[in-house]
Amino acid sequence: MANITWMASHTGWSDFILMGLFRQSKHPALLCVVIFVVFLMALSENAFLILLIHCDAHLHTPMYFFISQLSLMDMVYISVTVPKMILDQVMGVNKISAPECGMQMFLYLTLAGSEFFILATMAYDRYVAICHPLHYPVLMNRRVCLFLASGCWFLGSVDGFTFTAITMTFPFCGSREIHHFFCEVPAVLNLSCSDTSLYEIFMYLCCVLMLLIPVVIISSSYLLILLTIHRMNSAEGRKKAFATCSSHLTVVILFYGAAVYTYMLPSSYHTPEKDMMVSVFYTILTLVLNPLIYSLRNKDVMGALKKMLTVGPAFRKAME
Repeated sequence: MANITWMASHTGWSDFILMGLFRQSKHPALLCVVIFVVFLMALSENAFLILLIHCDAHLHTPMYFFISQLSLMDMVYISVTVPKMILDQVMGVNKISAPECGMQMFLYLTLAGSEFFILATMAYDRYVAICHPLHYPVLMNRRVCLFLASGCWFLGSVDGFTFTAITMTFPFCGSREIHHFFCEVPAVLNLSCSDTSLYEIFMYLCCVLMLLIPVVIISSSYLLILLTIHRMNSAEGRKKAFATCSSHLTVVILFYGAAVYTYMLPSSYHTPEKDMMVSVFYTILTLVLNPLIYSLRNKDVMGALKKMLTVGPAFRKAME
């Protein structure tokens, strides 16, 4: 019996306690309702955007294929953390087992990593479309798009598996209280009773690499795009190119900014309260904003939406 107790205390296979977001609020019930509404909005917006892209033939292009992949990632991403957080608040339970914690960590790392690379892929797609329009159908054919999207998911899963496997093998022999609303790597590492400094350096270098490669691709793509736009004779062409690129850059800045804070700033800049606020921003709020940014600023998507809204009533009238 003593041996089992020692194993539970030193290998991390006992329950963790998620301190959560609601304990910081004076009105936890109201905050829970707000987050639930935002969660439903994120799911419905992203699901509707995927449906719109699937149903409208004019949106069957590489750019919208990658946007649909981003929306799919966002839907799964928000579903990894928010339902558990809301259910715990409603049920009055705040425990999470080590296997559940590891699974949650793996999924959110996989999805975050996949989003890093899909955003870089989208920048490359815009570069080819604007700078090499005549070769675009060949360079970004269906097979290439599927290969790039699969590569993004694969690289994200490698990121998730690597960090989860290492993090969950550390001994946790002290407090079991995770000062967060989900099992984020830095918050879990704070509970370890062993020296994690070497792993933190490794994690920092991996994050630099994970961010540097996409940032180089995005920066290079948009630098070449800006040079091409500057040489355009058509004012309408310049306006359309700027509208498309600005939407993508807005999403990139929102997502990458939060990632830099979480994984690359020294620990002296972090507090549990700040970390939770930043996590709320990039795991909940940006996932609601992404479909709005890509739809409200995009004439093609708005045109498809109007078409769907007008065709629906007309079809029902014809059936009567």
